Amino acid sequence: PPNLNQENELKLQGYELIAGVDEAGRGALAGPVVAGAVILPCSSYPSWFKLVRDSKEISPKKRELLFHLIQKEALAVGIGIVPPRVIDVINILKATQLAMRQAVEKLPKQPQFLLIDRLALLSA
Repeated sequence: PPNLNQENELKLQGYELIAGVDEAGRGALAGPVVAGAVILPCSSYPSWFKLVRDSKEISPKKRELLFHLIQKEALAVGIGIVPPRVIDVINILKATQLAMRQAVEKLPKQPQFLLIDRLALLSA
């Protein structure tokens, strides 16, 4: 998966609008696939950034808190949602890709680079 070292290297190369893209819900049998794309300020990471982990590793209360902090401080946020009925038709892998594409397209600022977990795009 992408990491801060990769993001910092991109910043050194002159990229400023770097979007991190990830999904949740791929393990759910009856739920949607939801993806988020976020561009944080390039200059420094907020103090709460160290709390960000895989959504399965943090409590619902902390996820809610982080959601509001991200919404408040991010330069851009986009969310994509693919419902179960679409997943059933196109399969989970294509649904994940679609949700990620929707999230990126909904960003109010065009990213210069995307950091995406390759496993999320390749594994079904």
